[in-house]
Amino acid sequence: MDVEKLKDIQRECAKRVIKEDDFSKAELIGGMDLTFEKIDQNPTRAWASLVVVDIKTLRPVYSLVIEDTVEFPYIPTFLAFREMPLLLKLYEEAKVKPDVYFIDGQGIAHPRGCGIASHFGVETGEVSVGVAKSKLFGYYREPGPKKGSKSPLTYKGRVIGAVLRTKDNAKPIFVSVGHRISLPTAVDLVLKCSKYRIPEPTRLAHNLLQKVRKDSLL
Repeated sequence: MDVEKLKDIQRECAKRVIKEDDFSKAELIGGMDLTFEKIDQNPTRAWASLVVVDIKTLRPVYSLVIEDTVEFPYIPTFLAFREMPLLLKLYEEAKVKPDVYFIDGQGIAHPRGCGIASHFGVETGEVSVGVAKSKLFGYYREPGPKKGSKSPLTYKGRVIGAVLRTKDNAKPIFVSVGHRISLPTAVDLVLKCSKYRIPEPTRLAHNLLQKVRKDSLL
C-alpha cells in the first residue's frame, strides 16, 4: 500500500470539489452510514445503509441495506479507501436517488481536503454533505447552546466547515461541504433535517444498520 499515492488521489479529488450550490432542488435527502462486524480486523464483514427522507415531513420514503466484505485496513484520514467500495455498491443498487446525500463523515474538513463525503460526491457526481459526530481537523470555538447556533471550523485562516448545534444543549456536529453545495446551504439543510442531535437521514440510516447487524450476528 503506497500511502503517498493515496494522498495524491485525495489531493486530486480536492481539486475537483465544487463548493457552491450546483443543484435545483433538495426535496429528498439521503443518509448513508456503514458499520463493521469487527472494526479492528481485516478483512471483515460490513454493512452499508441508505435511508431517504422527505425533507417536508422527515419521514423515510426508501431504505436499503447491503452487506459485503471490506478488505482495506482502517487508517486514519484514509477512510474513503476502506468504505467507498461499499458506498458505491449501495449507490448503484439503490432504486431511489435522493437530491442530496448526507454522509456520516467529513467532506473538505480533512487534512488533504477530500474526506469520504467529498470523495463520494466527486466519484458519483452527486450533491453531498459531510455530517460528522466528531472533529477530524481544524480549530473552532464552541457554538452557543441553542439549536441553530454555529461557529466556523477553520484551518490556517480558511473556513473548512461549521460546528453546528442541531438540538438545544446537545453536543455539536461537524458539517462540511462534500460536493456541489455551499457551506451555508449545507448547514441550512442539516438544520431542516434535525429533530435530534444527528440529522434524520443519517440517524435513521445508523439505526437501521444497528438492527440489521444485530440480526445478522444472532
